[in-house]
Amino acid sequence: MKATEVRAKTVDELRTELEGLKKEQFNLRFQKATGQLENTARVRQIRRDIARIQTIMREKRVTANA
Repeated sequence: MKATEVRAKTVDELRTELEGLKKEQFNLRFQKATGQLENTARVRQIRRDIARIQTIMREKRVTANA
């Protein structure tokens, strides 16, 4: 997911996307703990996507309050 794609979404869409990514992150952590995780790179990708969404949500909050 690119930052331009994230910026094009509304805050509600971002919240929904963030919730889905956090659920996926939980499932990946669970798979890792049980030794069933096959795609280890996906953990890093999810973590960065979550950070990207949170950053852009904060930017939108700051510009809305300014």
